[in-house]
Formats: sequence, C-alpha cells, structure tokens
Amino acid sequence: MSGTESGVYATAVRPGLRTRVASPLARRARAKRRRLYLDLMRCSERDSVLDVGCGSMGLATLGVPGAVTGVDHVQRPGYPGHRFVRADARALPFSDHEFDVVYSNSLLEHVSPTDLQRVAAEISRVGRRLFVQTPNRRFPIEPHALLPLVHWLPRRLGRRLWRLGVTGESYENIHLLDAHDLRRLFPDAEIVRERVGPLTKSLIAVRR
Repeated sequence: MSGTESGVYATAVRPGLRTRVASPLARRARAKRRRLYLDLMRCSERDSVLDVGCGSMGLATLGVPGAVTGVDHVQRPGYPGHRFVRADARALPFSDHEFDVVYSNSLLEHVSPTDLQRVAAEISRVGRRLFVQTPNRRFPIEPHALLPLVHWLPRRLGRRLWRLGVTGESYENIHLLDAHDLRRLFPDAEIVRERVGPLTKSLIAVRR
C-alpha cells in the first residue's frame, strides 16, 4: 500500500515513456520528502517510529534516525526496519501514544471511505507526533495512473480511461483526498503542502 515501493506512486506500473519520465521525478520528490520529514519531526536515534502501510521498504530505507516499526496488512519478508508487525490499520495493536512518531506515506487514498475516519483515529491514537502524506486530489495529474484530469471526470468515464494509465491498481480502490478531507481526519494537525511550481502535488498532516 505504500507509495515508496516504486519510482512513482503506483505500486505496479507498466513500462513506458511516462514511467521513465516520472521515476526520476519521483525519486527527487522522495528525497525532498525525507528532508521535510527530518526538519519537521526532529527525530533522534532514541525515538520509536511507526510506519503505517510500510510496504516492503518504506521509511526504513530512507536513512532516518530512530527505530522504525513497519506495519502492513500483508506479510513483508525481509522488512529492513527494526521490526515488522502484520496488522489492520483500522485496529493497530499498540497502546495509546506508544510511538514518538507515526509516519504514513500514500496510504490513505487506498483506504475505503467508510474506514478512513477509523484509520486516522488509530494513527492519531498510537503516536505523539504525526507525518501523514497523501496525494492531493486537486493536482491535475492522477498520481497512480499518471493520467491528466482522469480523477476529476465522472466515475463512469474515468473508469473507462483508467486502462490507458500505467497502474495495475483498480480505479475503484483509489479515493484521492484534498486538504479539507485531510484536515477533517486530523483536526489537531497542521497541513503542509508539497508543491510543483504553484500547484500542490501532495498534502501532509503534521503534528509536532
């Protein structure tokens, strides 16, 4: 579920020009996000960090301080962090404020809208500080399919065009959020914007 698994947001992509162009851009964006995380979270080696929706790599591969525990809904053999816990993000098996930092990258848009509030509440419950990123619905390029405007179209038309994109993910399984949605999920957090020129590419809920 984590967008850190590939060069672009999609977890499975078709090779081609769009993927080749997007991959180096995504790597630079990933490095920039790492710097932002370090600046905002101010972690030390003594901090405990939870990566919700870690995928097979996630935050543990970014060279950040702290002991990183990865959580995902499927088993991740060889996870490179401090430890891995297979769990449902709707019911995290941790105590209140057990972690100094909870990090989540490109997970929320894959959660069913009926479960979003529950997942956000669990993320808030187990962490003192938060860094929760999701792509911005108002950015004109759909970040999984790498198609312009497809996520703004009526669902019937968007579904038909989706097959032209690079992703192997289902159109119905992606529900992009905007700043209002993220603020509603994390009302005590600051919303930080990652920009491409004047446009907001993704949004981060930050509780310091």
